[in-house]
Amino acid sequence: MTEKVEGTKNKQSPQKQPISKQSRYEETRQVTLTGIIVNVLLSIAQLVGGVVAHSQALIADGLHTLSDLASDFVVLFAAKLASKDADDDHPYGHERIETVATVILGMALAGVAVGIGINAFERLTTPEKLLQPTLLALVFALFAIVAKEGLYQYTTYVAEKIDSNLLRANAWHHRSDAISSLFVAVGVGTSVFFQLPWLDAIAAILVAVMIFYMGARLILDSTMELVDTSVDQEKVAKVKEFISGLEGVDSLHLLRTRKMGSKVLADVHIQVNSYLSVSEGHHIAENVITKTRKAFPDMTDITVHIDPEDDESSSLCTELPSRNQLMSQLYPHLQESGLTQSIQNIVLHYISGKVDMEIYITGSASEEQAAILVNGCQRCEAVGEVFLHQKIA
Repeated sequence: MTEKVEGTKNKQSPQKQPISKQSRYEETRQVTLTGIIVNVLLSIAQLVGGVVAHSQALIADGLHTLSDLASDFVVLFAAKLASKDADDDHPYGHERIETVATVILGMALAGVAVGIGINAFERLTTPEKLLQPTLLALVFALFAIVAKEGLYQYTTYVAEKIDSNLLRANAWHHRSDAISSLFVAVGVGTSVFFQLPWLDAIAAILVAVMIFYMGARLILDSTMELVDTSVDQEKVAKVKEFISGLEGVDSLHLLRTRKMGSKVLADVHIQVNSYLSVSEGHHIAENVITKTRKAFPDMTDITVHIDPEDDESSSLCTELPSRNQLMSQLYPHLQESGLTQSIQNIVLHYISGKVDMEIYITGSASEEQAAILVNGCQRCEAVGEVFLHQKIA
């Protein structure tokens, strides 16, 4: 028996109010457009300043800032798609488009890094091509640090407000930019004050290495997501511990997780009392889904499989007869007991390689009739225990 509930991310917590998809998109759009405007102005200032102030490191950082625009547009594109509900063609949502776009972004960043690194290395190995930065380059570098750190703080604030992993990632992108600009400032500053132009080229190479590392991480992380890699084992252990402690859950196994954008999809097998009714098993599954999603809000899609016994290693009941097959074997014994017309319901339990039976009859049955019925059923090789329940009209 399998219970599945799909839905949007649970945004409610003791400190936060639920946020609609449209509100999330508007907040994301506003902070990202702000980042685009700042990055456009900053990249122009860095490129022009790098040329005027003769700083290759500042030009490299300007190209880095310009490449950040691509990530901002990816965020806008992904946020727009994420605001759409799942449809017939995309029953799990559209978040994987964000993942594919992130791979493309990572490849673009890596390409920019290689270009910057090659150019800086050529200048480093050709002293006549080295330029001596002026003090103006240091001013631009310090301005870039302030601007990018400001973007980090603003984006982080909005990310926490709407609980967006996508914005958190973009915020750290801004923070890494601030760090790269810090490298530029150090390289330019030492080059200016100590008259060592090669330090500017070294700073450009350090920026290239950082950009390449960032691109490689984006590619690797997104690729791992595309091949359905599990979330980290520490979180898996916490989820297992949480579900195991819920009412009605005897044990669990085969907890599988995978990421899709900012949300986590999971399915789990839980073992319950072997003789539960379908409705009680359904109730336990719903309880597991609801409470797990509340405790782990990023787990937006959870499938719960109800198991009457541990089937992780093997299933002992796959060869047992179906209800129709079993009833055809038992019908002569039911007739022999004379209780055929009194049988209200027969509940079958496929457990430990046998079929245990609960037979509900209305009216009264003599001890002889009951014995004939029970013994007749147990003569069938597939049948294990037989429980007879009588309801006196």
